[in-house]
Amino acid sequence: MNDLVANLAFGSRTLIVFLFLADSAVAGTCLAPQRPFVPGDLRAAQEYANLIRNDFERYIQDIQIHFRCLDQERSRAFEEAKEVSEEYGRFLGLLDE
Repeated sequence: MNDLVANLAFGSRTLIVFLFLADSAVAGTCLAPQRPFVPGDLRAAQEYANLIRNDFERYIQDIQIHFRCLDQERSRAFEEAKEVSEEYGRFLGLLDE
């Protein structure tokens, strides 16, 4: 019984760490959502209209999240570039002394 509890506890911690790392990795990438697929066949489009409509609505939500991510990444990168430029200036100043 103790082995089972230990395995479950280890598995839970592993899953939590994995999810944290996966979320961190995805958060910094700003992956664009996939475009919704619309079948060329009218009959199929009509048959799957609700699914297709849901795909478009999900895409619109996801692309807005994507745009916000890009805006945040642009701000972060701009701030980083400013800091690096200042560090470079200090470095060049040290060489001149």
